[in-house]
Amino acid sequence: MSKDKERAQQDNMAGSTGKAGSPGRDAAKDGAPGGALDADGLRGQVVDFQRKVGALREEVGKVVVGNQAIVDGVIICMLAGSHALLEGVPGLGKTLLVRTMADALKLEFSRIQFTPDLMPADILGTTVIEETSDGKRRFEFRKGPIFANIVLADEINRATPKTQSALLEAMQEHRVTIGMTTHAIGQPFFVLATQNPLESEGTYPLPEAQLDRFFFKLRVDFPSRAELHTILERTTGTAPPVAAQVLDGDGVLAMQELVRRVPAARHVQDYAVRLIEATHPAHEHAIDDVKRFVNYGASPRGAQAVLLAAKCYALFDGRFAPGIDDVKRAALPALRHRVLLNFEGEAEGVKTDALLLKVLATLPETVK
Repeated sequence: MSKDKERAQQDNMAGSTGKAGSPGRDAAKDGAPGGALDADGLRGQVVDFQRKVGALREEVGKVVVGNQAIVDGVIICMLAGSHALLEGVPGLGKTLLVRTMADALKLEFSRIQFTPDLMPADILGTTVIEETSDGKRRFEFRKGPIFANIVLADEINRATPKTQSALLEAMQEHRVTIGMTTHAIGQPFFVLATQNPLESEGTYPLPEAQLDRFFFKLRVDFPSRAELHTILERTTGTAPPVAAQVLDGDGVLAMQELVRRVPAARHVQDYAVRLIEATHPAHEHAIDDVKRFVNYGASPRGAQAVLLAAKCYALFDGRFAPGIDDVKRAALPALRHRVLLNFEGEAEGVKTDALLLKVLATLPETVK
């Protein structure tokens, strides 16, 4: 990988947003609305972005012990305008993490406890007949818990596929259609779902179409001994820690916009494209293990997730543009739920993460 190319791309961003047809540096200096920022203005926004992310990390860290990579993954999903799926055994703080994020953000929060008898109307809302003051009756739509900025879908795999599918339109298009009427969901909108990988009794695996709408799938690991001591010290005392609000909805939307404006060099984008291609068994450059064990590779949404996450990682580090290392860093959480194993892969106990690591190890960073 050429470091000069990345440095050149970062310098270019200081004078241009990287969008075709957008005004350049001179337009920004003249105060043209929507124009590109000059170098100082851009650096100021990146520094402010880092400060806000640091404050959010700090507040979440007051309550949630360890799991910094998981916290960063959840923040990235929010800044990408998408959703996260957290997987881990009970008691690891998945629900606590989501609640703490909601506490640190000045946003409307709702929780949906998924159960086998939960119905789509329990999530989306329903139309009821209401009697007015003059004795007339009218239909009125009562919004469900999906109409919030942050939605916790707890144990999402305990609901039936019919109920799970109620989230599809809301997660992808940020709106809900009831009958002949479409209702928009306020922005920002962010679904954090949790699931327990151990229990299979009374659970319904998420269909591929549902999984693909989650930006990241994050696996929450068991804490270390030192982290367990910290957990006990924080939770068995008289005053449990509480996260303070450090960011509001407008702030989140502004950060989302900045992420979208970060340009990616062509060779970085090409690496992300070739990475997605390498997960498909029918592709000419797929490795043997992919051809043998994979039924279907990552979708175009996987490429979008990898590149957007790479932009977030770059901004986290104060850089103006992502590099190939950022794409590699985003690969596992963005693709582990999008690469589908075949029967042989399932029978052999192949791990998707291990397969993706092999792909990353063999994929050249540049092509002639």
